[in-house]
Amino acid sequence: MHPTQTLAKILNIREKEKKDAQLAHYESTVHFEEVATKLHSLLVEKENVEKSYEKDFGKITSIDKIREQMAYIDYLTQQIVRLQEQVNEARNTMEVKQVKLTDAHVEVKKYEKIIEFRKHEQLKSELRKEQIMMDEVSTQQYVSRK
Repeated sequence: MHPTQTLAKILNIREKEKKDAQLAHYESTVHFEEVATKLHSLLVEKENVEKSYEKDFGKITSIDKIREQMAYIDYLTQQIVRLQEQVNEARNTMEVKQVKLTDAHVEVKKYEKIIEFRKHEQLKSELRKEQIMMDEVSTQQYVSRK
């Protein structure tokens, strides 16, 4: 078997692992963006409700409406806390997937370099053998002329 064929097979496996890592990282990034967008929407909504509450607080408003607004603000706060936890989990997952992707990329590059080095060494070896054969032919021609 050719010396680089085994490495090429390993390289193919590493490239597949890299593609899998890229896909996993992409999916984790999409998930993170979805959860972060939901969090942002809730924060904006809470901010708007609080502004409305502050505006209504200065006016003559029924206590029931103020209680509703406070209950809704509390609900939004609970949802925000829950989503912040999900965002943190998604961020951590995304970072782990990024590390795995980076490691897979390094592994692919490592095997590519090894294969390149081995091919270069093989080429040098073949050139040396060719040079030795040429020297032998030259020597034989020289000897045959004398």
